[in-house]
Amino acid sequence: MPISAFLTDPSVCIGCKACEVACKEWNQIPDDGFEWYGQSYDNTHALGASTWRHVLFLEQKQPMGSQLAGTDEPFRWQFLSDVCKHCANAGCLEACPTGAIVRTEIGSVYVQPDVCNGCGYCIVSCPFGVIDRRSTEGLAFKCTFCYDRQAAGLMPACAKACPTQSIQFGEINDLRQRAKTRVEQLQQRGYEDAQVYDPQQTSVGGIHAFFVILGKPEEYNFPPAPQVPTIHLKTAWTYALASAAALLLVVCGAFFL
Repeated sequence: MPISAFLTDPSVCIGCKACEVACKEWNQIPDDGFEWYGQSYDNTHALGASTWRHVLFLEQKQPMGSQLAGTDEPFRWQFLSDVCKHCANAGCLEACPTGAIVRTEIGSVYVQPDVCNGCGYCIVSCPFGVIDRRSTEGLAFKCTFCYDRQAAGLMPACAKACPTQSIQFGEINDLRQRAKTRVEQLQQRGYEDAQVYDPQQTSVGGIHAFFVILGKPEEYNFPPAPQVPTIHLKTAWTYALASAAALLLVVCGAFFL
């Protein structure tokens, strides 16, 4: 079965939140309280246990450029539909002690609620802050990549509902090539800061939900160089062994002095 992926292009997103609604309807996800957070027109605030797709409303303090808009406005709007990245090397999967989180045949990272014990190790191990625990059940939840729909030959609900094709779904290598082409098109049109966000050169090893962005990753709450926490284990074990060796020498020295 081919490895699937999402390509999200905020340059054509209109902020309609159809993806959020489709995701909640298909997966029967509870609401988030319909509260305003004072952050532009965004009322879902961030990804979480009950928000598997989140449309970020971003006001970038950068000029659009007179050659693009015929004006020197002080900012530009960006809308980006964020989602679980389904990392190639997933920190949540490595940290799960019960085997509740598995890698599927389509390359997605899937949480099995019936196996999850709610320990929360996966939450602190996600470099993107995506996975979360729902207070009502006490279990971890996140995007399933519409695994049930894909198993039936259907595309994920969010991509199906997107009216502008800002969310594209397909085979991962095809989408990576499409993202590269899109960046070249945007740069030719004057968007010099266009780039693909797909951190393949980090311990995450690339993501299965990547983005064409304008500006810096930090502006979209994306870490510029995400790392899987387990990369620090080697250093931790080295220090632990060094400390044990030093302690052993001290104990031996106490006997022979």
